[in-house]
Amino acid sequence: MSTKEVIIIGGGLSGIMAARTLIEKGVEDILILEKSSSVGGRLATERVGEGRADHGAQFFTVRSSELKKDVEKWLEAGWVKRWFGTPYPRYTSVNGMNALAKQLAETIPVKLNTKVSAIHDGRDGPLEVKLENGGSVLGKLCMVTAPVPQALSLLKGMTLPQVSTISFAPCFVGMFSFDGASRIPSPGHLDEKLPDGVERVVDHRKKGISSTVTLSVYMTGDWSKKNDRLEDHEILVEIQKVAERYLEKGSEITEAGLKHWKYAEAEEVVRTPFVEMGHESQIILCGDAFLRNNDEAGRTRFESAYLSGISAGGRAAEKLKGNMISLHNDGILNKHYKKLH
Repeated sequence: MSTKEVIIIGGGLSGIMAARTLIEKGVEDILILEKSSSVGGRLATERVGEGRADHGAQFFTVRSSELKKDVEKWLEAGWVKRWFGTPYPRYTSVNGMNALAKQLAETIPVKLNTKVSAIHDGRDGPLEVKLENGGSVLGKLCMVTAPVPQALSLLKGMTLPQVSTISFAPCFVGMFSFDGASRIPSPGHLDEKLPDGVERVVDHRKKGISSTVTLSVYMTGDWSKKNDRLEDHEILVEIQKVAERYLEKGSEITEAGLKHWKYAEAEEVVRTPFVEMGHESQIILCGDAFLRNNDEAGRTRFESAYLSGISAGGRAAEKLKGNMISLHNDGILNKHYKKLH
């Protein structure tokens, strides 16, 4: 059983930014617990045939001063590039969106392939994060960045009315490898004049992250809900019909895959970048559904996850600093008491 000052559940963008913020503020005894084999969450990239395809977030826009400042650094480092779009440019990672997540998390302690089964808030003992493999981690604070329904399933016996009703729309994404060209025009992104039920289609060779032609076809939340009970192969057949529309004459699909994002986009958002709960507010919930009050877009996206992580990480550092000051003052008072008696 290990002990950390801060335990972060979820290695997506919010978890990564929370950890980076804590480290910047001098809190280094932290650990991210991630159930998958890689950090990134919906910053996801996969091999398809001989090529690559982003199948989560395809790009991000910049409205806040914090993200603008970081994007300038990422551009200088060669991590991201401007892809397309006005008045808000769409930025994307030069090597796939998961590469950006890995670069941001490079110096952060992360335990991969580690699934959390429950969180005990310290009401009857120390704050404890129980793991599915039977182990556990103790901490002073726990930050939960998983989608709200998943987060609440870990917080058994605890209720939080302002987030308990939040639901998410799912999304099915088909990924396809072509042996020839696609009819997607440059820069490789379509989100208009698409077939019913289709949200976007992306050619990753034209996007610049794949040496071969790979397509990602995103279905809308409504379509994904309606077809959720179908078998995966049935869903993939339907999405492949869309991909076939974008084959150039003489091209064929050589490989196909399916990704099911159960929590793709929040249907409601919370107008606060984080929520504190549990005994002595030792648990902080954050993520892309937790928006700052002045958020102009009003929906879940890369930037909302980024800002929520920064705000929650700042709050965690503030709480730890306050506890240290309190403990220090208690020590002074105890010494003073002993001198008087």
